[in-house]
Amino acid sequence: MIIEMSAGLIRGLGTVVVFVAFVGLTLWVFNRKRTPEFAEARLLPFADEPQPETISTPETRSTRP
Repeated sequence: MIIEMSAGLIRGLGTVVVFVAFVGLTLWVFNRKRTPEFAEARLLPFADEPQPETISTPETRSTRP
C-alpha cells in the first residue's frame, strides 16, 4: 500500500503536531511543581535594579570652619 502525500495530508499532520505541542506546553506551564520556578522567573526583570539602601538617620554637620 502506497500512501500518497497530498497537501491536505501534510497540513493535517502539521495540525496534529502543533496541537500535541500546544497541549504539552499547556500541561507543562500549569504544572503545580513549576510554581516556585516561575515565581522566581517572574522577578528576573527587576534583578539588575540596585537594591534600596537602608534608611539611616542623616548626620548633621556644621558648615562653619
